[in-house]
Amino acid sequence: MLTLPIKKKWFDMIVSGEKKEEYRTISNYYRQRLNITKRCILRNGYSRDRPKIGIDFELSVGCGKKEWGAVKDEIYFILKIIDIWNVVDKYKTKQ
Repeated sequence: MLTLPIKKKWFDMIVSGEKKEEYRTISNYYRQRLNITKRCILRNGYSRDRPKIGIDFELSVGCGKKEWGAVKDEIYFILKIIDIWNVVDKYKTKQ
């Protein structure tokens, strides 16, 4: 399963339900990986023992929201978060 590291600020906002999208640069790397799946793991940092959550998402392309980490007028792959599952460590699911 695809695992994407993200910064603590964005991770916490997703877990709390405040942030509804995650952004990734338009590149062949992400094009190949994101087009074959609709679910992935978001990990707070790079270490394997960091907190992580699973998400189901819808993929689109467009401009993101600045308050959620996007750069103004930059085009991204947008992972619109549909569901959060398998929340581990100190985090609890919002289901």
